[in-house]
Amino acid sequence: MPGGLSDSSALARDYDVALLDLDGVVYVGASAVPGAVAAVDRVRAAGMRVGYVTNNAARPPRAVASQLRELGLSLDDADVVTSAQAAARLVAGRVPSGSRVLVVGGDGLVEALAEHGLHAVSRLDDGPAAVVQGFDPTVGWELLAEGAYAVAAGLPWVASNLDRTIPTPRGRAPGNGTLVAAVREATGTHPVVAGKPEPALVEESVLRTDAKRPLMVGDRLDTDIEGAGRAGIPSLLVLTGVTTLDELFGAVGNERPDFVAADLGGLLHPHEPVTVDAGVARCTGWMATVAGGRLELTDPSDPANPANPVEPDDRAATDGAAGTAALRAVVTAAWEARDGGAPKLDGAEVANRLREMMNSGRV
Repeated sequence: MPGGLSDSSALARDYDVALLDLDGVVYVGASAVPGAVAAVDRVRAAGMRVGYVTNNAARPPRAVASQLRELGLSLDDADVVTSAQAAARLVAGRVPSGSRVLVVGGDGLVEALAEHGLHAVSRLDDGPAAVVQGFDPTVGWELLAEGAYAVAAGLPWVASNLDRTIPTPRGRAPGNGTLVAAVREATGTHPVVAGKPEPALVEESVLRTDAKRPLMVGDRLDTDIEGAGRAGIPSLLVLTGVTTLDELFGAVGNERPDFVAADLGGLLHPHEPVTVDAGVARCTGWMATVAGGRLELTDPSDPANPANPVEPDDRAATDGAAGTAALRAVVTAAWEARDGGAPKLDGAEVANRLREMMNSGRV
């Protein structure tokens, strides 16, 4: 259905590899997202493999994998794919084998370059053939200046990602995008970018996991979901991170996910077809429509709902699948209304209504 969510049964059966973004999907800060570890275990038990994908280039995969194991996940170092690895592959395609590369970053980039037989240096006088830049908390003015001198000299320039901020225990801090901007302002040059939403990192993840039917799973529309769309693979948005319903209702183009769920448990739920007729979105008995900027949502047990009526006691109202179906109907109705020129739904109001329905056992 144009503008609606894709049709599927349980995603863990329909796709062979889940490419999980980390922050906001698997963990928030130093803690696992509630239920995420158990959900990943169940997904793997169902036969779906898991890759862990991060835009952060500061740490090598083994360091990221060690953190994930501390959270209770079982994985190999090779299951982690970073933007540093994608950036190194882009650099390797632009310079001769064995070249020196000026690194404006840290160990994540140094180790990724070594994997391609490239040697990290820190000064233009060392004779680099290219510049690669990624976040590291040790990057200071002198290294940024060396990067700027090299870029101004005409060397190829690859950036791991353009994330403007990074989350820290004290709040948001400047990310690699702000450091790249410093070099860009000094040189008037723009880098080739590896990280999401550019497709290189998604393609690197597919290559390293040998995925045949990959599914990107993320919490950000502008990186995870758009990156999947630009790479031509399906995506699942989970609402455990930064994206609110308000932002989701306003999504357009590649920022619209193919699937949506409250959390990683959505990988194990049926994602039944959503049909739209005369502005009414229907999914397994749920009916959603938007009128005057307000949502009308009817659940399957409502006597006024003609679609697959069931008795309340017969519904699995607490297993999460009902919530996934309701969410699919709501999001599709919101997009249909937006595409038709109607006012955008108030995401906060809808979230409160869904929360009330959950508390009452209707979802």
